[in-house]
Amino acid sequence: MPTDTSRPVRPHQAPLPKWMTTTMPLRVELKPFERIIIGESVIINSGTRTSFLIDGDTPILREKDTVTAETADTPVKRLYHCVQTMYLKNDISRYRACYLGSMRELEQACPGSAEAIVTIDHHVSAGALYKALKEIRKLMKREETRPAA
Repeated sequence: MPTDTSRPVRPHQAPLPKWMTTTMPLRVELKPFERIIIGESVIINSGTRTSFLIDGDTPILREKDTVTAETADTPVKRLYHCVQTMYLKNDISRYRACYLGSMRELEQACPGSAEAIVTIDHHVSAGALYKALKEIRKLMKREETRPAA
């Protein structure tokens, strides 16, 4: 059988060293009494500024980036709360019905946000929930700057 000589033969490559295949830890700096959610735990800082590294795949959100059920008073915030729960609980399927209802509500309330809604849905479908949260935050900022009707 003839061999293909059109491509150069590359010598066997050694595996990459461990330091080249691992992810970079996330450096977090907390202000006094600031809270951060790591997985299903809330960490509350003491009275001094603190800095630490987090290494792993656990979901992480600062308290300032969270929306509670009580503060989810608009369609955008309700969607954010739903996706936030999916992210922190690491369970997309369990909250799928809530997510679809929130998406329908947002589409009806903000028809001019169709492009952002498609992007959010793409991220959620791909399992990139943190990216979806970032996109929803952009809609929340727009909602804050929009004059009340």
